[in-house]
Amino acid sequence: MNAIAQKTFQEKIKNPYIPMPMTIRKIIIENEARDLKTFELEFCNDEDVNQFKFNCGQFAMLSVSGAGESPLGIASSPLDEGFLHFTVKKYPTGIVTTALHNMEEGDEVGLRGPYGNSFPLKEMEGENILIIGGGFAFTTLRSTIRYMLDKENRTHFKKITVIYGARSPGELIYKSELREWENRDDIDVYITVDKRDENWMGREGLIPIVLRDVAPNSENALTLVCGPPIMLKFTYLPLLDLGFAPESIITSLERRMSCGIGKCGRCNIGSKYVCKDGPVFTFKQIKELPEKLY
Repeated sequence: MNAIAQKTFQEKIKNPYIPMPMTIRKIIIENEARDLKTFELEFCNDEDVNQFKFNCGQFAMLSVSGAGESPLGIASSPLDEGFLHFTVKKYPTGIVTTALHNMEEGDEVGLRGPYGNSFPLKEMEGENILIIGGGFAFTTLRSTIRYMLDKENRTHFKKITVIYGARSPGELIYKSELREWENRDDIDVYITVDKRDENWMGREGLIPIVLRDVAPNSENALTLVCGPPIMLKFTYLPLLDLGFAPESIITSLERRMSCGIGKCGRCNIGSKYVCKDGPVFTFKQIKELPEKLY
């Protein structure tokens, strides 16, 4: 690296607002409505590969020139080499998400991060793990599952149970990967939809109902739960009824993000900044926040 390039690289490290350039290597359309896409990104510069190290549950800021940037949970595993996955929902009024959905393979985007804390994987070792996800909030949970199922890591965790749901069969994401997990004998996967269609042969029912039906054992167990606010609200109670302690229920408040580095104040809740103190909190911590989030 010449002197100019070295100086530019050092400036980029010091300035948290300068994004790393990324190339879109692959785009996967996840749902029938075509408003959910997974972007597979690769680094343009080798030095950025070594700089960007993340843990399951963290997020990053993805930017499009002229449109802005948006906080997104990282959907790939830290053990996936050479690429990052981000699953993006297109909103009718979302300038950045619309711009991302209009991009093609080979286009360039910007990346800042990683930001926030992460799921406590070390504390989860030796425990039974329950993972509950709803809709496209399944992204960082998918990252965690991929990490735990890696051949080098699977023996670190006891029983792994996954409950994942969407409004309809067409809204389920990571379908091929879900089928792979269902065929494994070292993970129990329960997939449900709020409302079936004529081709759906699986479970029908809201996640809290399926949770009560499955009734996973709370002994020596931790649970990760992510989803829309209404799902979380009605999932906490059955978890508590099953014996999960508030400190063993772990969730992410990723939806509260804005700038990612605690400068804009939009994610402030009492004394906490979600982007710096979170986005991962236990249910016990959430109950102590001044704003009612459950």
